[in-house]
Amino acid sequence: MFPVEHFLFLAALLFSVGLLIIITKRNTIMVLLGIELLLNASNLNLVAFNQLWPASVDGQMFVLFVIIVAVCEAAVGLAIVLQVYQYYQTSVTDSISELKE
Repeated sequence: MFPVEHFLFLAALLFSVGLLIIITKRNTIMVLLGIELLLNASNLNLVAFNQLWPASVDGQMFVLFVIIVAVCEAAVGLAIVLQVYQYYQTSVTDSISELKE
């Protein structure tokens, strides 16, 4: 078995990459991908910490809830992106300026 520190390092790396994608990319699909990476990093942390206390199943239950929320977020997010693309003919977030003053 791998030590917990390896999983925590991988989760920190995934979180950093997801945050970098959210900050640097302008395409809404890429921003959604960055959010999914953040959620997967939190799932990996929950499973890693659940390894420390094997009698508890709380970490795995939280992972299931996070996965369900991530699926719902992806479905709603993609529906919103498709509607915005259909209306504005662009998926770049800076180009959508109708709600700005």
